[in-house]
Amino acid sequence: MKKSILSGVIAFIFTLLMSPTSYAQKFKPLDASPMDAISFPISSKEANKEIKVVYSRPQLKDRSLATLVPNGKVWRTGANEAVDIILYKDVKLGGKLVKAGEYSLFTIPGEKTWTIILSKDINVWGAYSYNEANDVIRVSAPVTSGESLESFSMTFENDGTLLMGWGTTRVAVPFNN
Repeated sequence: MKKSILSGVIAFIFTLLMSPTSYAQKFKPLDASPMDAISFPISSKEANKEIKVVYSRPQLKDRSLATLVPNGKVWRTGANEAVDIILYKDVKLGGKLVKAGEYSLFTIPGEKTWTIILSKDINVWGAYSYNEANDVIRVSAPVTSGESLESFSMTFENDGTLLMGWGTTRVAVPFNN
């Protein structure tokens, strides 16, 4: 009797383990605004990074930048979560000292200049809970133009300047100046 119950239990467990639905996983599709990361120094072989930026890359998709990112309003500077910026050492931003640490990067777009904001609020979704009282620093950066970019993009120049671009808009944020 014990043997037949044990055999039945073993058969049941074996059936569950071999069933394709028991181990099939559901993965969500590729995000419409995929996450990306950049770092400075920009060499992929450099182990001692000074800055790391993690952000999501929205697409224009035949929409105007002015509609997606209105002038004068706080923007999360990308899509989804607010941009995460990690400073591995103290740096200067716009000539002002910023201590090493983790921050969120927000911007306030403008026609001729953007306001660049580092906030101590981290792990936040978008700019919905943005609180100016938690700003660590605000600096202005001039707007220039370039060839059109479909995806919001960021990169570092060799001198540590963070470049942001979307559509024909370009903004250079000078770190370590």
